[in-house]
Amino acid sequence: MDGRTREYLKGRFGDYYRRSDVSPPPAGNEREWGYITWSSGGTTMVRHHSLLDIAGGGDLGGFLAGERPRHVYFSAGQYDDPGAGTMGQKGWRGSDLVFDLDADHLPGVDPETTSYAEMLGECKGALRRLLDLLESDFGFEDLEVVFSGGRGYHVHVRRPDVLELGRRARREIVEYVLGEGMEFDDVVTTRAVTGSSGRQSPAQKRTLPDGGWAGRTRDRLTDFLGELLAMEEADAIARLREFDGIGEGKATAALNAARNNRAELEAGNVDVHPAVYGLARRLFEGVVDAQSAPIDEPVTTDINRLIRLPGSLHGGTGLEVRRIERSELGKFDPLVDAVPETFLGNEISVYVREPTTVELRGESFRLQEGVRSVPEHVGVFAMARGHASKAGE
Repeated sequence: MDGRTREYLKGRFGDYYRRSDVSPPPAGNEREWGYITWSSGGTTMVRHHSLLDIAGGGDLGGFLAGERPRHVYFSAGQYDDPGAGTMGQKGWRGSDLVFDLDADHLPGVDPETTSYAEMLGECKGALRRLLDLLESDFGFEDLEVVFSGGRGYHVHVRRPDVLELGRRARREIVEYVLGEGMEFDDVVTTRAVTGSSGRQSPAQKRTLPDGGWAGRTRDRLTDFLGELLAMEEADAIARLREFDGIGEGKATAALNAARNNRAELEAGNVDVHPAVYGLARRLFEGVVDAQSAPIDEPVTTDINRLIRLPGSLHGGTGLEVRRIERSELGKFDPLVDAVPETFLGNEISVYVREPTTVELRGESFRLQEGVRSVPEHVGVFAMARGHASKAGE
């Protein structure tokens, strides 16, 4: 990025901050703060500062309007002395549980062939799955959901009982959310039941209980069997035979078991027939693949992590790092709602380095190489992404 472009963006970021009311997170005085400037390197992090250090006796808004940083961060951790120069000197008290979803890390998403808008759409789907896991399986409430301003979303859990979790406990949560290392037998509940007349020893009954990965697998199994029962028998058997290891005999047995044991299956009993148990095992793998959330493991396990400040601007897009109310998530569109009003209503001249497409505020702009006059929010995005530079007016 050349000097003219950096100075332009720095100035307009300052205009944004002067017009905005950016608030610190809870316990802001107990957190470490960091930021990246508009220097020619563009990647040097200024960190190991307290809020008092960066505000210099003023407030956060004054610092942002004066420094006009490219990126702004605060720590997940809370400390006795957040401005100390080393982590060992800070005196760790506890850390938010933070989850990060990045479109670049989503399975099946290729940044080279997938548009920015499409990547964000895929990431929002992953966010919904993550929130379902956190709320339904862990019982977390009052989650703070944040659009990162870049390629994804952050979710903060600040419940008192999670603040002191160490790295190992956080890693276990990550494994659960990812479905990592999980086997079907891990989610099945086995209990002894009294045998039938004449049986000397008790039998075992295996079930998929309510909730968690077991409940998701049970729901998928009953839905799938319901779909089969709605088919012609030949079609249902053919569908079952698409699974590895299920021949015509097992397919027929599973179908008959579904017809004759619907109530037991809906209660989670997968021991109505061995063929049903085998089918449930195969469906489990698909459930984990489809309903897990591909979070970035190091972000969650790092108790000293710095994370983007909601209300700040992302220096790689010019978009706002935006808090999202849980009730508003369905209609939230980052390419509309995170475009700062400061950058609306003006036209600017930029030099487009190579043809590129920018999709913002429901419009698609195809920018051809050369000097072009574009809406400012489009130009800021293109410059921040490195596709354009500021041209002389």
